[in-house]
Amino acid sequence: MTRSTLVSRYISNVLRMLGEHRRFFLWMTLAGLVLRLLFLVYAPAVTDDSHSYLDFASNWLLHGVYGQTELAQIVPTDTRLPGYPAFLAVVFWICGVGNIRAVLVAQILFDLVTCLLIADLARRTVPGRLAARAAFALAVMCPFLANYAAAVLAETVEIFFTVLALDCAAAALEGMQGTVESTPGGRHRPPTVLWAASGLAIGACILLRPDGGILLVGIALYIALAAVTGVFHPKQPASLKRCPDINRFETSAQRFRGLLLAEIIVVGTALAPLVPWTIRNFRTLHHFQPLAPRYANETEELAPRGFNRWVATWMVDYVSVEEIYWNVPGDKIDVGKLPERALDEPAREATLALITDYDRTQDLTPELDARFDQLAAERIRAHPFRYYVALPTLRVTDMWLRPRTELLPPDIRWWEFHDDPKESALAVGFGLLNLFYVGAAVLAVIGRRAQIRYIGLLAGFVLLRTVFLGTLENPEPRYTLECYPVVIVLAAAFLVSGKFRRSPQPNCAAHGNGDSGWQEEANHRGNSA
Repeated sequence: MTRSTLVSRYISNVLRMLGEHRRFFLWMTLAGLVLRLLFLVYAPAVTDDSHSYLDFASNWLLHGVYGQTELAQIVPTDTRLPGYPAFLAVVFWICGVGNIRAVLVAQILFDLVTCLLIADLARRTVPGRLAARAAFALAVMCPFLANYAAAVLAETVEIFFTVLALDCAAAALEGMQGTVESTPGGRHRPPTVLWAASGLAIGACILLRPDGGILLVGIALYIALAAVTGVFHPKQPASLKRCPDINRFETSAQRFRGLLLAEIIVVGTALAPLVPWTIRNFRTLHHFQPLAPRYANETEELAPRGFNRWVATWMVDYVSVEEIYWNVPGDKIDVGKLPERALDEPAREATLALITDYDRTQDLTPELDARFDQLAAERIRAHPFRYYVALPTLRVTDMWLRPRTELLPPDIRWWEFHDDPKESALAVGFGLLNLFYVGAAVLAVIGRRAQIRYIGLLAGFVLLRTVFLGTLENPEPRYTLECYPVVIVLAAAFLVSGKFRRSPQPNCAAHGNGDSGWQEEANHRGNSA
């Protein structure tokens, strides 16, 4: 199969999915558009990070300098990766510099296309005709995705490229598992274009946010495991010859070579976009920086590592992020808002004394930061299990289950119901809705009702990202949004798990080819995965 044929098949399958249910997709798209326009009109968000991105984009477009404005001068810097500023610069070039409304409209369009890609990913990974439509409905009506489409932040574009990378990887795996025709020489031609597209989408994720590299690790690890586990089956079992949805069985050597090539393509194309950025940093700033500094600090600027390490010894929820973490330096630390575990023994007096010293100037000097680091070390020695296991687990739990209203009016202490009961009720509703999405996804994985293809690819990425998020001291719910396409696909799988007919050919499933349960969909679209 030629490369152009693989790409055309990928596009034609998506168009066929739309054509078969055009009325459903049309009305659901309109409903999703209305939802996003409501957020655009009533809850647009421009944060401190937004102002930094806008400054980078404007300077880059108007003056040709990638840097931020300081004292009426443009200073080149590497504190922010260029992906989102490049997106803003393109929109400004078309619609005018500073046109935030155009940026948000563009993000809404990106988000709607993301919903379509989520539906296609569900079509490839979940059996039955309902899966794609269920996933599209869950995605297009998801207020958490819609909310960030109306915010000048990188999340919406990052999510688009995340699901594009996963969808292209799933399509490439389909092409390598029994549906790729051989060349005249009898060798398989792996779907290199799809693997390259997946790698370039990963590269875009990395240029948008440094933690986009987790997606590269997840996909590369899945390919490596597939190559290793498949190399020990050199002969075709006789029972597989009776499977009508398998055109041809690859030998172990062919499969291994194809997956090895896929690994090289994905890793190479994902890292290639970082080369110009790294060269720019070396030539302009005279240091090696392929990503961006962990704390977005300048080379000569103090990175508050000691303070952040101290924060990690007690912080578990987003409330503390807004009330304490974001206020340092520049504001006092309100001891009354610290949880009791931040002041427990044996370092209670030392903690209070250090906070008092900081509050005198609200400036985190190197000496004070070193004292925070020493205090953190003492607390870690006193409570190692809490620091290394309990607190990371609680931070991850808060990121996944907290009501996703950080860009909306409800107070961060929504459960107190003091200021505005209606806003607190909205937070409770968002919390329950988030619990529905996450709970349905978890049940799809552990309940055995849903058959999900490439579950290792999907769940592996979510697991890797979740483990990484546990290492952060600031539990912000938005950090889990990149996982939401997978959550939606798994939730759709759970909802439609009893709606498809299982394959009557047990021999196919017995040998682990993963096609059991796809018979109805294969007959319907004539192209079994």
